[in-house]
Amino acid sequence: MRPGFGQFNVATPEYLRFAAQYGVKDILLNNPSLQEEKPGVWSKKELLKLKLTIESYNLRLSAIENVPTHFYDQIMLNGPQKDQQIENMIQNISNMGEIGIPIFGYNWMPSHVWRTAPKTIRSGSIATAFNYESAKQMPISHEREYSEDEMWQNLEEWIKIITPIAEQNNIRLGIHPCDPPVESLGGIPQLFRSFDSYKRLIEIIDSPSNAIEFCQGTFSEMEDAKDGGIYEMIDYFSSRKKILYVHFRNVSGTVPNFNEEFINTGYVDMHKAMKIYHKNGFDSFFIDDHVPQTFEDTEWGHRGRAFANGYIQALIESVTKENKL
Repeated sequence: MRPGFGQFNVATPEYLRFAAQYGVKDILLNNPSLQEEKPGVWSKKELLKLKLTIESYNLRLSAIENVPTHFYDQIMLNGPQKDQQIENMIQNISNMGEIGIPIFGYNWMPSHVWRTAPKTIRSGSIATAFNYESAKQMPISHEREYSEDEMWQNLEEWIKIITPIAEQNNIRLGIHPCDPPVESLGGIPQLFRSFDSYKRLIEIIDSPSNAIEFCQGTFSEMEDAKDGGIYEMIDYFSSRKKILYVHFRNVSGTVPNFNEEFINTGYVDMHKAMKIYHKNGFDSFFIDDHVPQTFEDTEWGHRGRAFANGYIQALIESVTKENKL
């Protein structure tokens, strides 16, 4: 278990120096800003340049999280350009494999992450929040309402196509839960909103390449997370080696209403969670994901991320040493 940094899309010297100085090795690029060799396909030259740039700081590019939604929205929604997008995504996965970028995290949210009005938390810090009743007033996001059955059909078709390609290229694929994990938003079913939905996912194809981008914050927002359910989910998927990496953040409660929190002020016992990962031999990295906005911090949240990353490193050291006593 080890700390990492992510949630930036350009590997600038500032971000990479910050990561190296704060003691991580693993870098996750989120929706990286890269040139395309053709529409919907990242340039292989740019991917290699990105990897080498990160390695020049004695770091490693461990994962890419997301491509622009327009790279694969037709796959998710079974649109007229689906076949072309599938071809393009196969090329993206193949390019990553050839260059040696081992993990690709994506999502099944054509309407992106939704939040409503933010909330003021400790001493005036600002955190994102969600109120389902408010969100229900938002308009249809993609021309019509989609059924859950058709969204599952689209997903299962995609998993069956892309998983063998990923296996051939030594790539592990992981889907982020739908955030917020509610039934539907803007006419789009939020498929990955429950424990059972993720059990269904990993049973589509039994492969190490069909796995989970485990956003612990979003899993903690699920109704299934109540009454200790979050610890059961961590245990279930980590014991089956289905977690590729972890977004290690905390929240105030579950849907229909919640807000994000500092890593140590939400309802989840993060020490208890870390002990479960350790017990099951989890051998990948944790990133802070989102952080509250605090006094005179940057837009990216350098201060908040330094705090969260330090907390992660301390928890890793704590549970590792506890096990040796």
